[in-house]
Amino acid sequence: MTTAAAVPHTRGELEGDEALETLRQRGRRRLVIDSIDRFRAGDGFSHSRALAFQITLTLLPALIAVVGLAEALDQETFRRVVQETISTLAPGAAGDLLTDALQQGTTSARRESGETALAAGFIAALVAGTTAMAQVERGANRIYGVERDRPLMRKYGIALLLACTAGVLGVLSVIVLVGGATVGRALDLGDNFDLAWSIARWPLGLVFVITSISLLFEHSPRRRQPEASWLAVGAATAALLWLGFMGLLALYIDATDSFGSTYGPLAGTIGVLLWAFATSVALFVGLAFAAQLEAVRAGAPSPRREDGGNAV
Repeated sequence: MTTAAAVPHTRGELEGDEALETLRQRGRRRLVIDSIDRFRAGDGFSHSRALAFQITLTLLPALIAVVGLAEALDQETFRRVVQETISTLAPGAAGDLLTDALQQGTTSARRESGETALAAGFIAALVAGTTAMAQVERGANRIYGVERDRPLMRKYGIALLLACTAGVLGVLSVIVLVGGATVGRALDLGDNFDLAWSIARWPLGLVFVITSISLLFEHSPRRRQPEASWLAVGAATAALLWLGFMGLLALYIDATDSFGSTYGPLAGTIGVLLWAFATSVALFVGLAFAAQLEAVRAGAPSPRREDGGNAV
């Protein structure tokens, strides 16, 4: 059940210049307030918590699959790159958790063969990733005011495709933007490569993240979406929010010594969940922004149904 007002299907093909025109006419402040209201009316926080859980379930088996791949290829350098990248992406307690998973995956890969660890981790990550993308559809539909999801087989078929495309691009964007410097050093391909990589990884990472979010925006809701250039405004909003949330989370963990002592042995799990929750909130708020922008264009600016109540 959602109390978000349904976004009418707009006539014609909406494009990016029309999105900017609508944004100017409505005003940024008004649109931001209405988008947050739509996010709350669509129960965005509940969907964000559910998606964060699914993201966490996806990360660890995916990590073991990567380790299995390194073991199958007998590439110690590849495994070292993975470990150093993890330390950069998730310093402190969260990094310790992922490092433990890395060591577990290495041990399993050596005991059972890299191919077995690769297959088991890949299958588990694919199932969890598909479920995560199905959760994205559920949250997107409620934010757009759509009460029912797609039929079961179609819903999970699209979720599988999104996990293999948008999901992979999302992970690559994190690696390139946050751990790119570590990857360059670990590869050790020379000073010229390091210089070129240090410059190229920023636009490349941004292309990855915006493309990933745009794919989710275009294919997750059960409705006909506008052109990609129109959705790019909401995708850029989600990407900027995500970068801001990541910076704040990193500052919080680095600036306080109480994080580990507060959560004790669960600190690593809590750190990963916080990261996943912040990522989920950024995604759904960006979706709410894109939905509200289209609703304004269609002449239905109210973010809630007339009979809607308050959402938390």
